[in-house]
Amino acid sequence: MVTGASSGIGAATARGLAAEGFRTVLVARRADRIAELAAELTAAGHLATAHPLDITDRAAVDAFAAGLDRCDVLVNNAGGALGADPVASGDPADWRWMYEVNVLGTLNVTQALLPALTASGDGTVVVLTSTAAHGAYEGGGGYVAAKHAEHVIAETLRLEIVGTPVRVVEIAPGMVKTDEFATTRFRGDTEKAARVYEGVASPLTAEDVAATVVWTVTRPSHVNIDLLVVRPRAQASNTKVHREA
Repeated sequence: MVTGASSGIGAATARGLAAEGFRTVLVARRADRIAELAAELTAAGHLATAHPLDITDRAAVDAFAAGLDRCDVLVNNAGGALGADPVASGDPADWRWMYEVNVLGTLNVTQALLPALTASGDGTVVVLTSTAAHGAYEGGGGYVAAKHAEHVIAETLRLEIVGTPVRVVEIAPGMVKTDEFATTRFRGDTEKAARVYEGVASPLTAEDVAATVVWTVTRPSHVNIDLLVVRPRAQASNTKVHREA
């Protein structure tokens, strides 16, 4: 199961897992987008189903989980950033949205599917956080706070379920250029979104991160990739990026 599968890293991850022979369950709020992706994967000879779902709606998540016959891999990809204001003037509504989607959404889905993942005898939980989960930067307070919390979910869960047949993997991407992330953050302002990647010759792509997810999932069962940070070569940290003139 891949959350946030309607675009970007989620869609690329679904394609990558399908190519490895997984039956993919595509989850997102945008029904039309995941239906198109499921049709694409099915036409290519893979097994894929689409399930429109708001992961912040716990009752809906529980009902969805109850309808699954099994779950071997959960990829918690859904999330996002909203705004780039300093802490002093940040909108609490933006912070609340980021916390609910990134943190409570991940919590809802993980709690609902953990019994099935355990029952599989060889389950894997993947949590897509961000380098924001491991270092602060100006203008990122709300997103940084949410991603730090999401990191703690993965770290704590791994401690709590050690000895069960479930791995917990965290993947923390740096600068990834997708069609929607920065545009959503800046509320549709495409000029601001473009400036995020300005002068960066080769930021990561959704496919780069998806390949990382697939690699961690397909390691031998006894191998757990606790944390994998992946950045483009041009990015040394959240605040140090090489930009060509």
